[in-house]
Amino acid sequence: MSRAMRCQSCVPWGSWAQLCRSLPGTGGTRGVHVCAAPVPGTAGSCFLRKILCTGSISLSRGYIGYQEGSQENSAQPSSSRHSQSQLRNVASSGAIKKHQKSLSAWFSHQPNEERQFGPSFSLDAVHVDPVIRESSLEEILKPSPDLTIQNQLQQPCRQVISLHNLFDVDACGRQVKNVVLYGTVGTGKSTLIKKMVMDWCHGRLPRFELVIPFSCEDLSHSHAPVSLRRLITKKYQHLRDVVPVLGASNLKVLFILNGLERLNLDFRLAGTELCCDPNEPVPPSAIVVNLLRKYLLPEASIIVTTRPSAVRRIPGKYVGRYAEICGFSDTNLQKLYFQMRLSQPGCSGEGSGHGSSAEQENLVEMLSRNLERHNQITAACFLPSYCWLVCTTLHFLYFTRTVPPSQTLTGIYTSFLRLNFSGEVLDSTDPTDISMMKYVAKTVGKLAYEGVMSRKTCFSEDDLQQCFEVEMKTESELNLLEVFRSDVFRFFLSPCVQPGKEHTFVFTIPAMQEYLAALYVVLGEKKTLAQRVGKELSEVLGRVSEDVAVVVNIISKVLPLRFLPVLFNLLKIFPRYFSRLSGKERDAIAHTMAEELFKEEDYYNDDVLDQINSSILGVEGPMRHPDEAPDDEVFELFPIFMGGILSRRNRAILEQLGCSIKNLAAFEIAKAMKKTVIRKSRKGLPPSELMDYLFFLHEFQNERFTAEAVRSLRAVNLASVKMTPLKCSVLASVMSATSHEVEELNLTSCNLDSSSLRTLFPVLLRCKALHLQLNSLGSDACKEIRDLLLHDKCVVSSLRLANNPVGEQGAQFLAEALAGNRSLTHLSLLHTGLGDGGAEAIAQHLAQNQHLQELNLGYNSLTDTAALSVVEVAKKHQTLDKVHLYFNDISEDGKRALHSLRMDRDGVRALVFLTAGTDVSDYWSHILSVVQRNLPFWDRHRVRQHLALLLQDLESSRSQTSNPWRKAKFLRVESEVKKMLGKLQDGTL
Repeated sequence: MSRAMRCQSCVPWGSWAQLCRSLPGTGGTRGVHVCAAPVPGTAGSCFLRKILCTGSISLSRGYIGYQEGSQENSAQPSSSRHSQSQLRNVASSGAIKKHQKSLSAWFSHQPNEERQFGPSFSLDAVHVDPVIRESSLEEILKPSPDLTIQNQLQQPCRQVISLHNLFDVDACGRQVKNVVLYGTVGTGKSTLIKKMVMDWCHGRLPRFELVIPFSCEDLSHSHAPVSLRRLITKKYQHLRDVVPVLGASNLKVLFILNGLERLNLDFRLAGTELCCDPNEPVPPSAIVVNLLRKYLLPEASIIVTTRPSAVRRIPGKYVGRYAEICGFSDTNLQKLYFQMRLSQPGCSGEGSGHGSSAEQENLVEMLSRNLERHNQITAACFLPSYCWLVCTTLHFLYFTRTVPPSQTLTGIYTSFLRLNFSGEVLDSTDPTDISMMKYVAKTVGKLAYEGVMSRKTCFSEDDLQQCFEVEMKTESELNLLEVFRSDVFRFFLSPCVQPGKEHTFVFTIPAMQEYLAALYVVLGEKKTLAQRVGKELSEVLGRVSEDVAVVVNIISKVLPLRFLPVLFNLLKIFPRYFSRLSGKERDAIAHTMAEELFKEEDYYNDDVLDQINSSILGVEGPMRHPDEAPDDEVFELFPIFMGGILSRRNRAILEQLGCSIKNLAAFEIAKAMKKTVIRKSRKGLPPSELMDYLFFLHEFQNERFTAEAVRSLRAVNLASVKMTPLKCSVLASVMSATSHEVEELNLTSCNLDSSSLRTLFPVLLRCKALHLQLNSLGSDACKEIRDLLLHDKCVVSSLRLANNPVGEQGAQFLAEALAGNRSLTHLSLLHTGLGDGGAEAIAQHLAQNQHLQELNLGYNSLTDTAALSVVEVAKKHQTLDKVHLYFNDISEDGKRALHSLRMDRDGVRALVFLTAGTDVSDYWSHILSVVQRNLPFWDRHRVRQHLALLLQDLESSRSQTSNPWRKAKFLRVESEVKKMLGKLQDGTL
């Protein structure tokens, strides 16, 4: 039977929904073995106690290690005294201890992606064993049942077995020697094996006296004959003294063969001859076959890890037990993983204190609530790999204080794919050797792109067939598709949990759809038929023209045939013409990026970082009614990922995964982007879209392009954008590409604090107008602002700090800044809680200032003494001509003194009232507009009192004038004040 026919008999081609059982059921966890080191700190300890009380997970104090199986016979087999003595000598020898130390050092190395969490994130500190389910060959071969995620969450998981019981006797009482441990991509096979090795190294796996791990990927690259003993000593030189007695002693040995799908094994005698001599050189694949046959070292135990598609490469008669890794198919395991990972000391970065610990607890709690709702993230976190991605993304969003150039969201997703695919070919038996990631980009990427273009996230079986099966023409293509369906499909797509859509599929993580769509476009897979044929023909003619050139040069020296060079040049026409078409294709990529980045219908959404946060932690509040129309899908990460993929670092990683993006292509796309992206960005963007654009520039990692883009931004308006530490770092990083002065930076109501100001310090120095209203900036922040204003490179001329709790201490820092600053001309301290003490501090230092022109001290509870003290200093000031003092506690005597000020005589104007003697103040509309603009943040009762006083003052001044024109002006202003008072009383303002 052909392989394609076997594939069809196992999983029917027409039913993609049968792949819904991404993991077995999850209800009960009896027998689940969780390995976890004690986690320092108290973050979320209540959650751990809650799990312990349920009895679903068994944890003891300290570390729960591997124990002897209850079925194992503890009696020693009969042997001679000599062999027992030999065994004791070998077991107690320093060779095995050196081997353990060497393995521990090697397997404790964490990849670069892990180190972004800090050095404490080792396998000994953070590890939760996934659920392992005992299986059988018949179950593997039979068609998958049509299950949905909701059904999986309700069904108990039967036949659960722990890792340390895999070698217990089977149902018939036979001792198990060969175990096949299989699971789809992302279920944690390699991590589980690594943890198993580490446990043996630390004495937590006493069943085996010697563990010898082999990487099948490593073995697949070696074809020269080698003996088993030579192979072992070649990989582990410390075992040179142990290897000679492997077959002669009763040493309990475990061979680990990780990634069997990398090897092409032939169990036929005609293909692989029998070999029982560990000293005989044979190909590495023959050693593996004979170990599994139990013809070579029959007493040794073997555990094999593989993907589901390669399970059938080992005949069933050589396998004692099949076990499937089901990942975190219980939400309690997911919660435990997040609890342990996010509560690690150092997760929140250096210098983290109690506030960071509280934030970690809050994150864990929000994530736990979202998992309990059985949202789509619950389905995604069946795979431990996606739990890692969720933790990494949260770490990036919440605990990033400074952004290294190499740390980007695109980089996280690219590294995530490298961790899971690492350049693997989809099928080692296929002659094309197509990499798994390249196949995913061509097929799943196409599905993702079509979904983005049609604003769709749910896909039916018809959609899947259109993307995966419509172009299947050869036996090889059908075989590749079957392997993909078996091993990889559930890594990217999972059943939808939304009611009414249970038989549709969504991308496991929403952002993964946008990443793969971006990869599909940037790789140039989005081509018409003419472009595909033209590219292939161009490559063929290009190679032919090189060969013809050599022949023409030789013939032309012998025969004067002038027409030969003409024919040669004609052959070159087509490749040159196609290169022009390729240039247009790259223009199209840049145009797509610009169109998606500046879509007007997305202008008033949250910025992309907040969208990612909501997709992980959920949205707090009442759940949407099933009959309520859903919001339109947004795909604002799609163009950002396109830019991020073009960065040099991500291109280098994708090259390792078999997805090559040439330097020339990236250069030409960036060149084309200057005509589209930068031009469109100059039209002015809403704050959230501007934040997205800045994040795009950060992800793109192209300094020259970023410098040109930032130079065109003369004003940066990010009002009401929640400026997290990450966003502040992105803003500072992007703006540092140039040193040009920024006309205006609006950071009103952005949740800034003193640490935010420290991060943004280099940017703030270059801003002429700086808006920092409504940011809860206290005295600590004012200290940072003092250092900013006293810096010799500061160009800030207008500073607005209205509605911040500056207080008297903060005013002292600002007063010191005024004394030494040379650039500030306008300072607003409206409603900053200065009090008389703060105003007096400013008055004492104001005389040393030489440049201030306008000072706003309105709504600060100033009394006569403080107000008049400021005004007296202002009279003598060279440039200060306007002081705002409205809505302060000034008496009638103080009002009369301030009323008497004259600009021509005193050189300063105090804005206290809506009147100026017997006339209306020129600034009445300005004062009322300030009141109306700040009403949401002021005490309304107090505002009503002040407006009533202003109204009395208007009526009194109107009665003192007989000029009808002035009376009309008074009546107009009075009507505006009365209208505002009426709306305040009605609650409509």
